[in-house]
Amino acid sequence: MLGTVATLTSSTTYTGLGDLPHFNPDDDRDPLHPAVAELRAAIKAADAVLICTPEYAGGLPGSFKNLLDWTVGGGEIYGKPVAWINASSVAAPTGGRDAHDSLRKVLTYAGAKIVDEACARIPVSRADVADGQVADPDLRGRIAVAAQRLREGV
Repeated sequence: MLGTVATLTSSTTYTGLGDLPHFNPDDDRDPLHPAVAELRAAIKAADAVLICTPEYAGGLPGSFKNLLDWTVGGGEIYGKPVAWINASSVAAPTGGRDAHDSLRKVLTYAGAKIVDEACARIPVSRADVADGQVADPDLRGRIAVAAQRLREGV
């Protein structure tokens, strides 16, 4: 999961990352590429955004940074409560810290409302994941606490 757009009663996992074109500020105008329009509409409809992204090469994966670049010009994320949780393995040297620092920088620039109480580092090993879901009840509980804190920050 790279990102979740959430309303107070439900959540939707965004799965269109691979459909986004490379960001080009010259293309950040109407008519938008359909995948960009879909992303922006999902963010606009959400009460909050919960991000879960791995760290790659000391920062955000390029494809996810591309997604964030598309959120700046539309303004849909401005003032939107946002938090992130860790998706790094227990063996990751920084525990996702560099990716989270990058997220803070970009999201602050975009005007998002970062809910610090909901941002959490919860290291997850491959053994803790089954069928794409965190299986360990303790880890799921810690993730649920972060999500609840985000809801409270709305």
